[in-house]
Amino acid sequence: MGEVISYEMNDEGYGTIRLNRPEKQNAISLHMAEQLQEKLVEARGDNLKFLILTGVENRMFSAGGDLNDLHGELSTGEAFARLKPMMDVLQMVLHFPVPVIALLNGNALGGGCELATACDIRIAKANTKFGFIQSTIGILPGWGGGAILYKKVQPDFALDWIARGAILDACELEEKGWIHHVIDDRDWDDAIYLENYIAKSEEQMRLLKKQFTINIAADELSRLMVEEVKSAASLWESEAHKQAIEKFSKKK
Repeated sequence: MGEVISYEMNDEGYGTIRLNRPEKQNAISLHMAEQLQEKLVEARGDNLKFLILTGVENRMFSAGGDLNDLHGELSTGEAFARLKPMMDVLQMVLHFPVPVIALLNGNALGGGCELATACDIRIAKANTKFGFIQSTIGILPGWGGGAILYKKVQPDFALDWIARGAILDACELEEKGWIHHVIDDRDWDDAIYLENYIAKSEEQMRLLKKQFTINIAADELSRLMVEEVKSAASLWESEAHKQAIEKFSKKK
């Protein structure tokens, strides 16, 4: 099926994992989830100051889960089995030994927002939009990203964003604390905004990430993620979800 996730380490001491399926708007398949796990293990073995997670080109960070794998005809058990690999990816990101920076090169929807939320720092290109839209198809965030969101922003904002299924722009999300920096188009490719991170030592960054994981209670958070994924799977056979997926498929 080919390589849809790439990883490289550069001379400045950080690594980059790229989602490389632009023809499908970086919708994440089970094959991509497997490769993400492999690349995270590979990156963990390198002496990195930080890790970047981004998409190829400047179009879409990720449209979420691939509906070819996550279609509406799954049982609760089948749904959980297909959601779990990306939950495992998000947990690997949470526990990665140095900070993980999401470079949001384009819009993100659904699971794309979950993956971005698992990262420690989010830097977005100007004029991008993001939405936890899972509630609009009758389910909950399916990879545990909603549970993480409650830790990363004010809980009442997290509840409102997920419950409405709203798509919000980068500037509004910067005000809410989900995005840390919004970068103008003209400055995006220069990556000057990474200089302050590059200037730090690997030891500093490892200690900072360790402190962060303790403060967000990452071990307990992993348990809450499992509960969320089970809850999402329990809604898979609901009529609301089946109808929403059927409507989406017809529109497509």
